[in-house]
Amino acid sequence: MLKKIILLFAFVVSFLLSEGKPAYQIKVKINGLSDTVCYLGNYYGDKPYIKDTTLLDSKGIGVFSGENALPGGLYLIIFPSKKYFEIIIDKEQNFYLECDTTGLTEHIIIKGSNENTLFFDYLKFITKKQKETEPLKEQLSKLKEQDDSIKIIKEELNKIDEDVKNYKLAFIKKYPESFLSVIFNTSYELEIPEAPILPNGAKDSTFAYTYFKQHFFDHIDFSDERLLRTPGVFHNKLKQYFSSVVIQIPDSIIKEADMVVEKARKNKEVFKYVVWYLTNWSETSNIMGFDAIFVHMVEKYYMTNEAYWVNATNLEKINSRAKILKNLLIGTRAPNLTAQDTNNVFLTLYNVDATYTILYFWDPTCGHCQKELPKLVSYYDSIKTKNIEVFALCADNDVVRWKKYVKENKMKWINVMDIQNTTAYHTIYDISSTPVMYLLDKDKKIIAKKLSVDQLQAFIEWKLKKDEGK
Repeated sequence: MLKKIILLFAFVVSFLLSEGKPAYQIKVKINGLSDTVCYLGNYYGDKPYIKDTTLLDSKGIGVFSGENALPGGLYLIIFPSKKYFEIIIDKEQNFYLECDTTGLTEHIIIKGSNENTLFFDYLKFITKKQKETEPLKEQLSKLKEQDDSIKIIKEELNKIDEDVKNYKLAFIKKYPESFLSVIFNTSYELEIPEAPILPNGAKDSTFAYTYFKQHFFDHIDFSDERLLRTPGVFHNKLKQYFSSVVIQIPDSIIKEADMVVEKARKNKEVFKYVVWYLTNWSETSNIMGFDAIFVHMVEKYYMTNEAYWVNATNLEKINSRAKILKNLLIGTRAPNLTAQDTNNVFLTLYNVDATYTILYFWDPTCGHCQKELPKLVSYYDSIKTKNIEVFALCADNDVVRWKKYVKENKMKWINVMDIQNTTAYHTIYDISSTPVMYLLDKDKKIIAKKLSVDQLQAFIEWKLKKDEGK
């Protein structure tokens, strides 16, 4: 009985002690700093955030600690001067590090974290190799193309690159469970095999691109959310793939977006990041037509309640915006508008008989409009004989000022104003500022939008040449 009581007591004491122990405890000693604040930061995507703070004592000693374990990834120790160095946070979350404010990687001491010992060994190695390349690159910049020394220097630089590559391969083989191995694997530069020979005896010119695209994500573990908190890795891969690898056509990007999202379903946080990234990237893109990607992402992942991280209020805003933009996509028929002209006659957009119609939203008090309007007036005068019309809706509410501006600036196209505020054009045409221009075909389908006058001119000239070639 006594033995059972002793065992029970030992269990209770052990439980109480474990309850009071922080899930992470990183003790730092920063030689050269004292009586100041030091920060622990973490990355998410391509941006750093402050995670924790500690007050360094007179000896430069402080402790970062917390009740919940830190999610794995690359973290930063940030000084008040904003100088920083990186550390790895993974399974080992109770360790000690000591360094100077100068020569951070060279003079660091790590205790209790084998992962960070390996990480700083790598940093010392890569710093050494970078120092070896600097004088070679400087020499190379001073040489002329015909100099025989160029070949020798390039061979030396290639040898250094090969040393770094072999270091990483050897590390991965020796420490396959290390998070640093995961980073090396994810950053792997794909080697493209020799292109095959086609039946006609020529090399397949499309092989390199096709192979690169098909194998782009081979070395990325979509189930590992630590990559989200490691800069220059996962985020950069997404950015490169969708901005440079995939053909920049909405339909192509949509297909690839769904493919990558499916890969990301292996991990809840990775799924969240990929869906968010593609939605935000497409919505904020300056490339005409990319709003179709945004609409697709919202319809497939937000309207179906898969975006678990978005609260009800924001979800409604996102969904509403997608619904508005869906009616303004390239290839859709523009929403109709009926408004009064300068003679108080109601005119309707759909009744404009023209091969191309320039739908123009402007305001006489808008500085940018004042710069663009003279260009449009001049351009219109040169093309109006080609059955191209302008339907200009003034966003101002001052009728007198509008009519005066139209007359003084010789705007001899269709001029209208929503005097009675019945069209809701701000919403249905997504007009948050002016000027905004849409180009419509004879059926009033949108073929281009949100162009400057210079872009409009180039686009119409291209369309007219294309029409003539039919």
